Amino acid sequence: MTAINRLRPLLFAAVMLLAGMASAPAGAELVIDITHGNAKPLPIAIPEFYGAQPQESQAGRDIARVISADLERSGLFQPIDSRAFIQTTASLQASVRFPDWKQINAEALVQGRVETSPDGRIHVEYRLWDVFAESEMTRGAYSVAPNGWRRLAHIIADDIYKRLTGEDGYFDTQIVYIAEDGPKNNRRKRLAIMDQDGENHRFLTNGADLVLTPRFSPTAREITYMSYYKGTPRVYIFSIDTARRELLGDFPGMTFAPRFSPDGNKVIFSMSVDGNSNIYEMNLMTRQKRRLTDSTAIDTSPSYSPDGSKIVFNSDRGGSQQLYVMNSDGSNVQRISFGDGKYATPVWSPRGDLIAFTKMKGNEFYIGVMHPDGSGERLLASGFLVEGPTWAPNGRVLAFWRETPSDARGRGNSSRLYTIDLTGTNERQVITPVDGSDPAWSPLVR
Repeated sequence: MTAINRLRPLLFAAVMLLAGMASAPAGAELVIDITHGNAKPLPIAIPEFYGAQPQESQAGRDIARVISADLERSGLFQPIDSRAFIQTTASLQASVRFPDWKQINAEALVQGRVETSPDGRIHVEYRLWDVFAESEMTRGAYSVAPNGWRRLAHIIADDIYKRLTGEDGYFDTQIVYIAEDGPKNNRRKRLAIMDQDGENHRFLTNGADLVLTPRFSPTAREITYMSYYKGTPRVYIFSIDTARRELLGDFPGMTFAPRFSPDGNKVIFSMSVDGNSNIYEMNLMTRQKRRLTDSTAIDTSPSYSPDGSKIVFNSDRGGSQQLYVMNSDGSNVQRISFGDGKYATPVWSPRGDLIAFTKMKGNEFYIGVMHPDGSGERLLASGFLVEGPTWAPNGRVLAFWRETPSDARGRGNSSRLYTIDLTGTNERQVITPVDGSDPAWSPLVR
């Protein structure tokens, strides 16, 4: 992907962060508290970015559109319909007429400008205004090749999100997933990747071999996935930049692809040997494996904590499928789930404060979260089959996949990707060209 040349943004000096969340006293600068459900999204005006030439004007419209869509999809912002705008984009270049924006109840305003540099790159500047305080909150400037405008828009949306919430954004990210098409008894499964909003979609494999459970590396430039070769599970590492794949090894008895350690030097996985399914760790430099659990039960689906000191996994060692946490060397195994039902596919949040999971209870499936000690369990989504949670890099949003049942004549069955925030109130479908399952969310790309 074309590199972004970033100019250091000039940040408003009074950003206040407390315990990972934005807060401010009454009457102070505009902020959004995202630690609680936001019943009323913040009204924000995002006019098209000004451009003096036709191609600059078109880029300005496109960039503003993507920023608006990113912020709206988060559930925290309500972009105001441009038909309500009183002040024109051109007149904004001279000065902001704050009464015009107050009249349409905009609390924040994004102003931007696009210019073409002598080398053909586009130079984009933006400013974020607190309308009612009539003050600038932040500004930024970027230079990018013309075909990098969409990613640039995601980066600006991340800047705005962070300035108004105190949290890192998640818009400049990608999602890799298993793209499925064809009849149910003969599905073609391909590895596919896209931006988090479903754009820039492309297939990474041709469907000749079955592929399952992709996972991103900490650099966001590599993916592990599992493929079957003559009935034997093989694990590959795929380079996004070069489209080359490297065989990590044959792993008979493996059912899920490995996950990378936070430092990217190891992978962790479950493998069945002599009828026992245990957790193993592999050093990617030496390719040496180390067994971390030694149980006659089924231990599977391991995931590292962000600092690499702990591992969460699910096991039926207690008689039913539950979640357990242990030290990264396999010591001090502790059960953490005690609710009704069975638990599976745990994934540690990038923030370290929560573990996401799939829960099976009765005839329903659920996507939920709990604290690493098992407290505070909350169920966010439910359905006939919902599975495979994966975290956005800011730890505030999850992606998962949902399968719908077929009717008596076999019609209607589909699997689609969705996102949901931690309030459980902002569920959105991610549009893909074919059915999708097993999503994995990348770290921030830059």
